[in-house]
Amino acid sequence: MNGTIPDLSKLTNLEVLDLSINYFSGEFPSWVGNMTGLVALGLGDNDFVEGKIPETLGNLKKVYWLYLAGSNFTGEIPESIFEMEALGTLDISRNQISGNFSKSVNKLKNLWKIELFQNKLTGELPAELAELSLLQEFDISSNHMYGKLPPEIGILKKLTVFHVFMNNFSGEIPPGFGDMQHLNAFSVYRNNFSGAFPANLGRFSPLNSIDISENNFTGGFPKFLCQNGNLQFLLAIENSFSGEFPSTYSSCKPLQRLRVTKNQLSGKIPSGVWGLPNVLMMDFSDNEFCGTMSPEIGAAISLNQLVLSNNRFSGELPKELGKLTQLERLYLDNNDFSGAIPSELGKLKQISSLHLEKNSFSGTIPSELGEFPRLADLNLASNLLTGSIPNSLSTMTSLNSLNLSHNRLTGTIPTSLDNLKLSSLDLSNNQLSGEVSLDLLTLGGDKALAGNNGLCIDQSIRFSINSGLGSCGGKAAKHKLNKLVVSCIVLLSLAVLMGGLLFVSYLNYKHSHDVDHEEKLEEAKRTNAKWKLESFHPVEIDADEVCDFDEDNLIGSGGTGKVYLLDLKKGCGTVAVKQLWKGIGVKVLTREMEILGKIRHRNIVKLYASLMKEGSNILVFEYMPNGNLFDALHREIKAGKPELDWYQRYKIALGAAKGIAYLHHDCYPPIIHRDIKSTNILLDEYNEAKVSDFGVAKVSEISSRGSEFSCFAGTHGYMAPEMAHTLRVTEKNDIYSFGVVLLELVTGRKPIEEAYGEGKDLVYWTSTHLNDKESINKVLDQKVVSELVQDEMIKVLRIATLCTTKLPNLRPSMKEVVNMLVDAEPLTFRSSSKSEKKGNNFSEV
Repeated sequence: MNGTIPDLSKLTNLEVLDLSINYFSGEFPSWVGNMTGLVALGLGDNDFVEGKIPETLGNLKKVYWLYLAGSNFTGEIPESIFEMEALGTLDISRNQISGNFSKSVNKLKNLWKIELFQNKLTGELPAELAELSLLQEFDISSNHMYGKLPPEIGILKKLTVFHVFMNNFSGEIPPGFGDMQHLNAFSVYRNNFSGAFPANLGRFSPLNSIDISENNFTGGFPKFLCQNGNLQFLLAIENSFSGEFPSTYSSCKPLQRLRVTKNQLSGKIPSGVWGLPNVLMMDFSDNEFCGTMSPEIGAAISLNQLVLSNNRFSGELPKELGKLTQLERLYLDNNDFSGAIPSELGKLKQISSLHLEKNSFSGTIPSELGEFPRLADLNLASNLLTGSIPNSLSTMTSLNSLNLSHNRLTGTIPTSLDNLKLSSLDLSNNQLSGEVSLDLLTLGGDKALAGNNGLCIDQSIRFSINSGLGSCGGKAAKHKLNKLVVSCIVLLSLAVLMGGLLFVSYLNYKHSHDVDHEEKLEEAKRTNAKWKLESFHPVEIDADEVCDFDEDNLIGSGGTGKVYLLDLKKGCGTVAVKQLWKGIGVKVLTREMEILGKIRHRNIVKLYASLMKEGSNILVFEYMPNGNLFDALHREIKAGKPELDWYQRYKIALGAAKGIAYLHHDCYPPIIHRDIKSTNILLDEYNEAKVSDFGVAKVSEISSRGSEFSCFAGTHGYMAPEMAHTLRVTEKNDIYSFGVVLLELVTGRKPIEEAYGEGKDLVYWTSTHLNDKESINKVLDQKVVSELVQDEMIKVLRIATLCTTKLPNLRPSMKEVVNMLVDAEPLTFRSSSKSEKKGNNFSEV
């Protein structure tokens, strides 16, 4: 619902008024203060104009539930609120409330839930809070509060949720938290807490999630966080814990996410911890751990990411690693692992990143490593590996980065590596020999091949590319020339023979085609033309109803046709109907049918059906009520259409990236969109991104370094610079275009504006503002940037600059882009979609 809320104050007997999660606009209805019979009031998550909370709300003495989250409130919480003596739930989160946390809160004796997160509250937390003996859930995260936590809080025995993350609190955590018996979620990350952590926290309570990251806790790591066997999330990143990791966690079977990176922990990891059956991510990186990896790792069957980088682990890798069939990222770099790389690693079919660099691995590279169907990043650098480079590595069509440098590899470089679509290659400082192909040299340059004295390049091209490699011997060149001459003669002979056969075939075809054409014309005259309907989803489509649209329902027009809004009386309800322009209709229709008719992904627009009739071609899509991203970003702010905040923009970026990554990495053969832009990213009712418009998309050739197309595609401002002088298209072109979309999201600017200067675009403009932090901050869209999200916006800006680098080979893969975006998730990210009143309070760092 939208518009303004009519005055309902005459409904004197009304007890429950809940109009939350709508699109109501205008001023907040102050008349609700006269509805003294209310026991529940919900007006949150609407689009009211900025204003203060009305003092008159204090008249509602019977209200037990008050939900005012996300309502554009400013100023301080009026003292009258603390006269609402029946209040049990107070939620004024996600506003711009300022001032101190009032000591008058102790008047609300029935209060059991306080939600004030994501505001601008300042000052210290009052000790009077401890007088709320019924308090269970407390969340003041993402504010500007400071000082020490009052020790009296430790007497709140019924507390289940305590979230104060992203403030400026300091000092120690009151020891009373260790005596709590109901604490379920505890999150204090990104503060300035210090000292020893309460030794008994979790010992007597069913703790499920805890995040104490980015503080300065010291001393031994707390032992009892999983004492009652409920802990699922344990995050203690960037502290100063020391000593060994407690063995008490060996029995913590529910644990899913374990991250203690960047501490001063040492000693061996308890064997039982290696084999936790439900753990999804295990991160012990950047500590001083030692010892071997236990064979019990094979029991961690749910493990998705294992990160042990920058420690002192040693010994051989257990073969049981091959049992981790869900593993996607394995980072063991900068340790002292030794022995052969287990061939069992080849069983990890989901692996996308494998980092074993800076260890002491020896022996040959197992050929089984070439059996990774999803591997994008392989780094075996700085080890003691010998033997040749396996030919099997060339079968990994998703491989994007390959680093085998600083080993003792011998033999020639397999020519089959030319077929990989690598953006990064480093084979330097080995003992490789033989001729280097032009493709590999172009990709990596001399630097990627340096330190291999036996490598050479064909004499005929050496000087044209100014390579520092030596030229190959004369015999090799002469032999190659002879082979070329023979090949040319054979090909010429075949061409003459085939030409004759084709000419004869053409004469026969022309005769039969003329006869067939006359028969088809006669058939068309005998029958009335009907729509040919092809469905791609199990929904009912009535061709006559779909094709009955008029100009009043026009909602868009583009390069491939017009789009109409249509409410079907049966079948799939409201749909978007695209009528393709005549002339290009059949070609575009066929292409979109071939692609969208086969693929299924939540971030790719759904094609319900196609209809064809002579002269008319129609596509039926799911309807996206929030239009496209370009309009959402650059429209004038109107009632019912609020500005996209950073959390929404981030969600859109990640969703679109996942959709494009699906096209590039999970479709076989891969699909290149060729026209990624913000107008082709549609938004559903919850602002979930869906990639659309596949009219110029192409299926990529797996066996080559790209596909040669006969015409240009793309949009000015989004097109990669290399498209100006080549028709060869790879996934890297899509990645550049997506980088421009990311720049739109971060800066709020359009790809082309007069302010950039003649012939300049958003990529150029951004590049001129990256010299220092002050300049970078000016690039960020000032309408959405705040202290809460500034760092994460800068992370996305950096991803965008990687995507839009001029050299295609230096751009990341789309899978890498998704991973980087996941790592750039705002720590206070809660879905601001209209389907949720409150999101997750627990950090996913």
